[in-house]
Amino acid sequence: MQLNVTGHHVEVTPALRGYVEKKMERITRHFDHLIDVHCVLTVEKLQQKAEATIHVSGSSIHANAIEPDMYAAIDALTDKLDRCVKKHKEKRRDHHAAEAQKSARLI
Repeated sequence: MQLNVTGHHVEVTPALRGYVEKKMERITRHFDHLIDVHCVLTVEKLQQKAEATIHVSGSSIHANAIEPDMYAAIDALTDKLDRCVKKHKEKRRDHHAAEAQKSARLI
């Protein structure tokens, strides 16, 4: 997985970059077919915004979060991305094959 962290009106410090990397590891535990992640950290007056786009095989997943603290925004962002990745993984699963196995066991 390739991680790209950029800042808009904010300097991306090594501490912020490390925090984002640590949080994105949680997503790779649930779904290891990630191609790359592009994360943008933005400061707008009193709001801290974190948004990310994850490219997976066949599609892209986008999420954003706005919080008063940048670290809280990153936490909320990773929670949203984690839910989206789990949903994408569930959609890719072949439900018909599971149903056929169930019916074969009943016979």
